[in-house]
Amino acid sequence: MSEGKSWSERLFGGFRKTSERLTENLSQAVTTAKLDDATLDDVEDALILSDLGPSAAARIRERLREKRFGLEITERELKEAVAEEIAAILRPVARPLEITAFPRPQVILVIGVNGSGKTTTIAKLAHLFQEDDYGVMLAAGDTFRAAAIGQLQTWADRIGAPLIRGPEGGDPASIVFDGVKAATEQGIDALVVDTAGRLQNKRELMDELAKIRKVLGRLNPEAPHDVVLVLDATNGQNALSQIDVFKEVAGVTGLIMTKLDGTARGGVLVAAAEQYGLPIHAIGVGEKIEDLRPFDPDLVARVIAGVA
Repeated sequence: MSEGKSWSERLFGGFRKTSERLTENLSQAVTTAKLDDATLDDVEDALILSDLGPSAAARIRERLREKRFGLEITERELKEAVAEEIAAILRPVARPLEITAFPRPQVILVIGVNGSGKTTTIAKLAHLFQEDDYGVMLAAGDTFRAAAIGQLQTWADRIGAPLIRGPEGGDPASIVFDGVKAATEQGIDALVVDTAGRLQNKRELMDELAKIRKVLGRLNPEAPHDVVLVLDATNGQNALSQIDVFKEVAGVTGLIMTKLDGTARGGVLVAAAEQYGLPIHAIGVGEKIEDLRPFDPDLVARVIAGVA
């Protein structure tokens, strides 16, 4: 993405494939001037085809029926109405990740499958906190992949944040322990912890996270304050099954969705909001450090529906 673009411009660019897909599907739905049952069926199908999920699609259809049934409607008016109903689904879950823990640090465990953009997202999240003048420390708790430790070190150097790390294959709980101790001693506001992204063996991951929680509990009974799941939007509906698993395994408290610029499946954001009601803290639409921002539900709704 070129320099100098506003966040809304970057969002419109990032969601272009998603909004084009929905617009195309909605255009085929508006074949009559009046909003009748047949048109509503087509609108519902268009929303499902655009990855918003059956539940959100049914809800939007019902709201359109209540408000506009039998009235003449243009394609533009339909898109505006859909944007408003999407916003109504997204507003309750839009919640920035705020640093409120006392005593400090606020401990944020970041989880997600390998390849979801987890490590990069940690750096971008840390950068967001730095922009608000918070002191941030990172902890490389994904000790099973040397690449993850190296990648996090590169990002830590780039943003000027200290990194607590250990040997490859080391004990993640001891790294987290060291991280909390160091962050407490140095008066750091937020400790952002990378964790292993293995889902093949749920029991192993559960045990590891339980051990991390136990260690944290000894140092700070409130920690972890947040368990943030990073989802890759290009996975579409598969991202939803990851929420199911990680909710059970890790007690997810909020979501960040990445790679929305690489997919036509950005509608899955709406499906996640409707189905789970978990806070959506931020979204990512690019590789640059500033391409992750707090989640703005009204702007995102208009972008998805293609309403400039």
